Amino acid sequence: MINGVTNKVNIDEYIMNALREDITSEDVTTNAIMPNPCAGKADLICKEDGIICGLEVFKRTFELLDDTASFEAYVKDGDAVTKGQLMGVIKGDIRALLSGERTALNYLQRMSGIATFTRELAKELEGCHTKLLDTRKTTPNMRPFEKYAVKVGGGNNHRYNLSDGILIKDNHIGAAGSITKAVAMARDYAPFVRKIEVEVETLEQLDEAIAAGADIIMLDNMDNATMTEAVKRVAGKAQTECSGNVTKERLAEIAKIGVDFVSSGALTHSAPIMDISLKNLVPTE
Repeated sequence: MINGVTNKVNIDEYIMNALREDITSEDVTTNAIMPNPCAGKADLICKEDGIICGLEVFKRTFELLDDTASFEAYVKDGDAVTKGQLMGVIKGDIRALLSGERTALNYLQRMSGIATFTRELAKELEGCHTKLLDTRKTTPNMRPFEKYAVKVGGGNNHRYNLSDGILIKDNHIGAAGSITKAVAMARDYAPFVRKIEVEVETLEQLDEAIAAGADIIMLDNMDNATMTEAVKRVAGKAQTECSGNVTKERLAEIAKIGVDFVSSGALTHSAPIMDISLKNLVPTE
């Protein structure tokens, strides 16, 4: 259902948990005014310009409440949409349309907001060697949806979770005693095909990470001058990633320095939602 993600998680379970959060016993308002089944339809309308994302999740939310529900989409994930645009029509039992509306829109608005924000930042790196990455700074129980939205917006996914890759950060270094020891232990423990990334904050730590044989070195919160020197010292011995204090305004400058990757937690933790509404609900029988 979500390209590149369905093999990792059970999306239905995530959506069902969201629905359970909103409907603990019943939708008392809907049950009061609509006691019997009744077919209906409603329009999905965009209320601001942006990049749409999450249409399959939107549809699936209603399908889990009503197996007769159907969604006719007039756009697809990744499309640029404009204020006032009719993006599709959802059909099904009116009770399911009413009860599932907020959960379905929550997913769609959040995912579209992330895709829109990611597209804005990705444009700053067009034609550059540097790739834009997300992080694990995601909303709890929203990671598969948010990371998918980053991809739709033109970004790339960093490791999906703690099982997905080795990233030795400052507290790991503190626990191990040094970068050298941490890399050696990771190399001994992990399969030989697994890359090892190390976060460094100073040029001294950078030199140690290079000597230890790190595959990827994360340059954390470095100013442009220090980062430039760091890339020069790495000299192709490892891949480099810029992280920390990454803003839209800095992206072009960072790319010129020559890092391989730039990661931004803001893609998922600071993207505003995109305003989308479900309107004009009417019976069809």
